[in-house]
Amino acid sequence: MGDSKHPFILQVEGLWKSFDGRSILKGIDLGVPSGSLFTVLGPSGAGKSVFLKCLAGILIPDAGRISFDGRPFGTEDAEVRAEFRKRCSVLFQSNALFDSLTALENVALPLEQTTNLDKKEIRRRSLEALQQLEMDEFYNQYPGQLSGGMQKRLALARAIVTRPELVLFDEPTAGLDPLRRNAVFTMIAKYQRLFHFTALVVTHDLPEALVASDRVALLNQGQICFEGTPEEFSVSTHPVVSGFRDSADELGKAVAAIRSEALTS
Repeated sequence: MGDSKHPFILQVEGLWKSFDGRSILKGIDLGVPSGSLFTVLGPSGAGKSVFLKCLAGILIPDAGRISFDGRPFGTEDAEVRAEFRKRCSVLFQSNALFDSLTALENVALPLEQTTNLDKKEIRRRSLEALQQLEMDEFYNQYPGQLSGGMQKRLALARAIVTRPELVLFDEPTAGLDPLRRNAVFTMIAKYQRLFHFTALVVTHDLPEALVASDRVALLNQGQICFEGTPEEFSVSTHPVVSGFRDSADELGKAVAAIRSEALTS
């Protein structure tokens, strides 16, 4: 892992995507530095998952260019796209684990599909990935027998078993309580540094992202309206940034005003 030679492992220029005449992504420009933990923030409906699916090749953009390690790739460039698939993994929001396969079989699947390794080497690498995420003792259990946090670690073991240079995380903390959100971001930060891959996370969970990330971008109404360090985000006076960042404070003020009004009426 970590063989990227370009300062930006992923570059996006002028990315557009529409559905039924409605523009979801409106000319996105973004560079993800190699070796970073980069988070794209945004409210629900901002286009984060559409953006990630365009990067992963699940959706085809209407316009714009995506470059991986300095090389642009499109639907017609089969060689670069195949190289991208070999060096990139996606961890989906739902984990996308196969209930009928054991933990070991789930992790082995990407190696079986994308390499010519023999069965013995696939098993060795799969057990090693499980061990690295402290899941090896559960190798023979099925996803339904594992807790939510263990399923997330299993999904990450499967994502890193091919030793990717880039891992895309689609809303990895969706539906989790604050303690579990912290645990997932801790897991991402820990293994991103341990295995030296670049992590691109899309999420609306602001506090955890600001603590864990090297850089953040804010996607709003299909456009990037901020990109910089968490520290720069925390002091930005951009109205969209401050509105997203300070929404909890605004809620507190609104509730305080309602209570004050109730007391005086």
